[in-house]
Amino acid sequence: MQPDKTDMRIMEILQEEGRLSNAKLAEQLSLSETPCWRRLRQLEQEGYIEGYQANVNRRKLGLGVLAFVQISFAQHIAVNAEFEQTIMQCPNILTCHNTTGDADFLLQVVAKNLDDYSRFLEEVLRKIPGVTSIHSNLSLREIKSSNRLPVD
Repeated sequence: MQPDKTDMRIMEILQEEGRLSNAKLAEQLSLSETPCWRRLRQLEQEGYIEGYQANVNRRKLGLGVLAFVQISFAQHIAVNAEFEQTIMQCPNILTCHNTTGDADFLLQVVAKNLDDYSRFLEEVLRKIPGVTSIHSNLSLREIKSSNRLPVD
């Protein structure tokens, strides 16, 4: 399936307001509810829409530190099972990317404060076998944060 203009508009609207009812979505698209619902289900089944979630304010939850962490291994490797399991089980790690460049992986990590972040480094990242270096960049000010994709 290749999404058409209406499908793209559905994704655009839902990225803005994911709680929108099918009736309201159909109204914004000038469609009747049944075809709108069918299109939405098709986008979900085809994997264009992977899920729905609330955007929660990390600071309100007491997560004042946002860090970007570069991890290098002794040998350039694909994700090994132990590393992947550690990453997947750690709620402080928001994203993990296998990257090009000096580091093997780039992580986005949240913590309550610098002491909490230091504990995370010592108790989680430094205990991963094969890690040769960890470089952290702390966010001083968040200028833009979005999960919305351009759908044009």
